[in-house]
Amino acid sequence: MFDKTNSQHSFIDPKVLARLSGLGLHTRIPMLGSVSGRHRSPVRGSSLEFAEYRKYVPGDDIRRMDWRAWGRSDRFYIKEFEADTNLRLCLIVDTSGSLNFTVDGISKINYIKSLAGTLAYLASRQGDAVGLYCAGKNFHTEIKPKRNATHLRIVLDELAEIKAEGETGLAESLHKAAEGIDQRALVVVISDLYIEPDILNSCFQHLRFRKHDVVTFHLLDQSEVDFDFDRPTRFVDMEGGVPIMADPSLVSKQYQQAITGYLADLETVMLDAAIDYHRVNLRDPVDEILARFLVGRKPKKK
Repeated sequence: MFDKTNSQHSFIDPKVLARLSGLGLHTRIPMLGSVSGRHRSPVRGSSLEFAEYRKYVPGDDIRRMDWRAWGRSDRFYIKEFEADTNLRLCLIVDTSGSLNFTVDGISKINYIKSLAGTLAYLASRQGDAVGLYCAGKNFHTEIKPKRNATHLRIVLDELAEIKAEGETGLAESLHKAAEGIDQRALVVVISDLYIEPDILNSCFQHLRFRKHDVVTFHLLDQSEVDFDFDRPTRFVDMEGGVPIMADPSLVSKQYQQAITGYLADLETVMLDAAIDYHRVNLRDPVDEILARFLVGRKPKKK
């Protein structure tokens, strides 16, 4: 089922999936709607809404086996309930023009597709729901979290179509997601975060107020920090601003001060809002970034 879906989306690398196959996706906070599944829940009870059947795999609770389905098909099926959709993964991806920035043939927008697509696949593979929000000024998509192979295909198809253009609509999308996601979720934000830290802080505080577990993958290549230019250069605003000519020897010091101050303010925002923050260099392999992220969230044995 998933292999077929994956084969149609080149931004998902089967080798990356194989390397991450032994790692699960976990939350740091209890998830509503989970009673007996992978993730913790702050509620208890037995009033569960039936969702669908799935094939039995070793380790499943045989008490949830549907023996009538076995009698009809001679195959073992497990009853799934909506409350067992333990985790709702909501991917919020920036689609602003600055994501066309490219290093060694790798653009930020394609890196985002690979990162988001792989996470969506991993979540769906472990039976969790996946949703997608595309945060562009002139291009906004909202796909509510659901869990099934058909829905995963919808999410991946949408990722395949996104383009980086125009100004960012990240702040608007984050506030909209905070209000629109009706249950606790794992919210993964993937962006270059070219937005004022105080505005970003308001967005993240809103998400945390709504009890979401928030992760941020910040795509900021080291070349953007170093500002390694040695002659007059024409700088283009990839979000539609006016291009300027500048002599690096005259502006380098100011740029370094600005980027240092920005990163310091960003660190404060992440700490204050308890955001799981990961800075990503475009040269970093996707599997290494995700492996560190997944291992860091693995529940500690008691």
